[in-house]
Amino acid sequence: MELELRHLRIMCAIAELGSITKAANTLGMAQPALTAQLKRIERTLGGKLFLRDHTGTRPTALGLLVLDRAKMVLPAVSSLHDEAARLAQHAGTGEPVTLRLGSATGPMLGALLQRLGTTHPDIHVATHTSWSANKLADMTAEGALDFAFVGVCGDAGPPPEPGLRWRTLAHHPVFVLMSARDERAQQNEVELGALADERWCATPGDGCFGDCFASACARSGFTPRSLYETDVLTCIEMVESGHAVVLCQPLFHEIPGIVAVPIAGNPLSWRNLVGWSERGEMGPFAAEMIALSRAVYGELIDRRPTYSKYLELNPGYGVDYTDAGVG
Repeated sequence: MELELRHLRIMCAIAELGSITKAANTLGMAQPALTAQLKRIERTLGGKLFLRDHTGTRPTALGLLVLDRAKMVLPAVSSLHDEAARLAQHAGTGEPVTLRLGSATGPMLGALLQRLGTTHPDIHVATHTSWSANKLADMTAEGALDFAFVGVCGDAGPPPEPGLRWRTLAHHPVFVLMSARDERAQQNEVELGALADERWCATPGDGCFGDCFASACARSGFTPRSLYETDVLTCIEMVESGHAVVLCQPLFHEIPGIVAVPIAGNPLSWRNLVGWSERGEMGPFAAEMIALSRAVYGELIDRRPTYSKYLELNPGYGVDYTDAGVG
C-alpha cells in the first residue's frame, strides 16, 4: 500500500482529537474500520504511529515525524487545488492568475501591491527585490519574473537584455537629503558646488549613476570626497547625524528631521521603467500594468506636497504618459 493524502488526514484527525473513536466519528467511519486502516498505514511506514493508554491516544516519535510532514503537505495540496480552480475560472479572461514582480524602485512596489489587491484581488502576486537592474532584467528574460521595475540614470537606456520590452513610467530630478538642522536645507534649492565638502551616500546600483554624479560634480568645480553605497537605513542614519548627505528620488518618504532639497539646475535625473519579455505570456496584460504603475506614481506624487509644488514649476518631470518604448 502507498501512502495517500487521506491517510495523512486520518493521522491528523487522530492526533488532534486524541482518540481513535472520536476521530472515527468525525471522519464518518466505523471505529473498527479506522483502527484497521491505521494498522495498514503503520505497516506501510514501518512502525507504530500512536500509543494508547488511560490518558488517550498520543503520537510516537515516528508519528510526530509524519504529522510534521502532513502539516506541510496538506495545506500545500489544498492551495494547489485553489490555484487550479482559479486558473480554470480565469482561463480566457486575459487576466493572469499569478504575477511575479521584480523591483528596485523604492516606495513604488508597496503602493502597486495595494493597487493590485484592490483592482485584481484574485491575482496572486509574488515579489522579488534587488538593487541590481541587470539581475532583474535577466530574471525577466529567463521567465523567472513577469515584470521588472527598474531605474536608470538620466537618458541612459534600459538594461541591455535582449528580448525585453520597456516603457518609461516616470522621470524625476535627483534631490539631496539633508539634516533639517542644516540651514541650507531651508532653501528652495541648493547649489551642487555648495556641497563640495560633504560626504555622500546613495543606495547601490549597477548603472551609470556613479559616473554621472562624478561628472556633475566636476562641472561644478569639485571632486566628491566620497560616495558610500549602502542600505536605506544607513543612509538615513548618516543624514540624521549630519555625517553625510544622500542622493535620492523626490518620492522619498518624508521623515522628521530630514529634508529632501532640489539641486539647482537638476544636474542629475532618474527614470523609472517597467520591462517584460516579448516571448512571455504577459504581453496582453502589459498595458494594464503600465496604467496601474503610472497611476501609482501619480498617487505617490500627490502625497508629497513639496514635490507636487516643485512639478508645477518644472513640468518636464513626474509621471510619463507617453507610449513610446525604450530599448
